[in-house]
Amino acid sequence: MPETNHPSKKKPIVALFNYGGGMRGLIPAHFMQKIEEMTGLHMADMVDVFMGPSTGSILNAALNIPNPHDPTRPKFRARHMVRFYEREGLHIFPRDSFRSFRSMIHDFNNRTMRIGQLGDLLKHGHYEHANLGRSLRALYGRSKLSDSLKSLIIPVYNIEGHDLTPRQENSDTPQTPVHQVNTFLNEGGHAVWLKNIRFDDALDLDPVPVVDMFDAVMASTAAPTYFPCFPFQMNDREGGASRTISGIDGSIFDNPCISYMGALRRHLPKDRDIIMIVLGTGYFNRSFRKEDWNRFGSLGVIDPSNDMPLINVFFYASETALLDSFKHEMKDNLYVFNKSLISGPYSHEYPNTDIDDASPENLRRMKNFFEMTLAENRKSFDHVCNLLVKNYEDTQKEEKEDDSPPSLGKRLRKKLWKD
Repeated sequence: MPETNHPSKKKPIVALFNYGGGMRGLIPAHFMQKIEEMTGLHMADMVDVFMGPSTGSILNAALNIPNPHDPTRPKFRARHMVRFYEREGLHIFPRDSFRSFRSMIHDFNNRTMRIGQLGDLLKHGHYEHANLGRSLRALYGRSKLSDSLKSLIIPVYNIEGHDLTPRQENSDTPQTPVHQVNTFLNEGGHAVWLKNIRFDDALDLDPVPVVDMFDAVMASTAAPTYFPCFPFQMNDREGGASRTISGIDGSIFDNPCISYMGALRRHLPKDRDIIMIVLGTGYFNRSFRKEDWNRFGSLGVIDPSNDMPLINVFFYASETALLDSFKHEMKDNLYVFNKSLISGPYSHEYPNTDIDDASPENLRRMKNFFEMTLAENRKSFDHVCNLLVKNYEDTQKEEKEDDSPPSLGKRLRKKLWKD
């Protein structure tokens, strides 16, 4: 990748990816609070593109909500999001000793008796969606995706495919055939990228979908087995026809490699570098002995008592498949702050891998996990803080140059272009 300090080049684009992980979103919230303390700036001042699913989308959207008293400035700092998880965690995930039991009875009922009233009584094993909704509504109010201060990408998986139609790229001339996009997969569930791309020189832009920030995040956080599917209305463009998205958690397909390859890369100018910062929520990618795998059987591979081997494989398989190519493309412009939740000298002190543990003890463990990850990556973290401050300063400089009267050279180039 070309050097980023070439004097004739525009500043690099800085992208931030926050992972999903339910309550473990507190870990990247702590990271961003520390960044803001070190730099004295808001995250939205320093980052050009915010990406990430589920709890990552909660953080990204909140940090891009405009302040009602000054719409050019963000409403929240990262420390507000730390308090959000600490305050709202037990409202979103109230302690429920019987949730697993309700889920088991619900599954048994589905397989045997099929009593509809019993499913409703057991709430299908889900947490109350309304609790999450009240917490997120307090964050976002009636803000739209188009209101985000910086570029924002929210991934949602639409489980209903009847609205999926081939997208066409219109041709400028009758002689050039219209190119059909996605012609090999035109039905069934599909990923939906809800995007507001705002950085300079962005390529291949589609209209910003007309959708409430609240709806987009509620759908991206609808983790299977924890929350029901979240249906919402959106328009692909202003004045377009409304359609229903039946959304579940974007984490089922999204990771930094896929966000970059699938949602961001086509918008990047070829003459601008990209710097990506990845804030993790801890990972628990496990290996399984072949004897155990063969012993599990058809139900054992999804049994929680076996740590759900097949779900674990599905969750990490695409990321491991793309990681080498992703790192090769990013080269030295990739900064990852993440570590295993299941190995290490202090693993007995690590947070719960379950996404719904909002207990005070787990909050303490998540803060300790952040501090351990920071200590192990301190040099890289300090370098990222310097990069972010430089990105802010370069952005301010470019904005001032854009507002200043054009130089003679610029006026001549503009005249020649018109002629």
